Amino acid sequence: MNDPVAVFRALHHGRPADDPLVLPGPWDAASARVFEEAGFPALATPSAGVAAALGHADGQTPAAEMFAAVARITAAVSVPVSADIEAGYGLPPAELVERLLEAGAVGCNLEDSVDGTLLDPREQADRLAEVCAAADGRLFVNARVDTYLTALPEGTDVVEETLTRAGLYAAAGAECVYPITAPADDLPRLAAGVPVPLNANGTPDDPACARRLGELGAARITFGPLLQLRATDAVRDLAKRLLTA
Repeated sequence: MNDPVAVFRALHHGRPADDPLVLPGPWDAASARVFEEAGFPALATPSAGVAAALGHADGQTPAAEMFAAVARITAAVSVPVSADIEAGYGLPPAELVERLLEAGAVGCNLEDSVDGTLLDPREQADRLAEVCAAADGRLFVNARVDTYLTALPEGTDVVEETLTRAGLYAAAGAECVYPITAPADDLPRLAAGVPVPLNANGTPDDPACARRLGELGAARITFGPLLQLRATDAVRDLAKRLLTA
């Protein structure tokens, strides 16, 4: 199997419960090479980490800069790379797909909130369907569900709202759903109700975390900007040592 998209897609399926797909998030070409050299079979860029590396606040990276950064990362490694492109920068689906493919990405995250406000789930499903149709199998679409990040009406069952959105997004063609920051206790219920692989948040502070999340139902583990933040902390510690040497 030499098609990078097919390779990436296959990595999400048929995995033992205690061996989910772990995708570290490179923020530049150098970090991508480190993760590939460590043996990871694929990578997934975090928009917040890339933004920080480019000198922007999270959510403030111009589209052209984000796609250029993704292109540098994909060119630096031989493993498949999926790209976090936030809510898609307002680009028409066909243009969004072409820019991802030009950047060398095999997949993408698309989130269902803008500026802290959840989008209408059916409108988001329609947009996802257009993206998937334009991609025609050339991209693996991971639909981020932001119900745990945004304020929901009082009395809303967040798991049920998440499942409703996830079901619509999967029916639209998304091949994975990502209820970002969903607590571990909710993962079994989410995994049982979602017809596609479930993406959960891991932590680099606990090496056994990925296995436990897999046993709770997650098929894919990502870290958001945490790895870039840990690298920044390491540089800060180094700087302090140099000043006091």
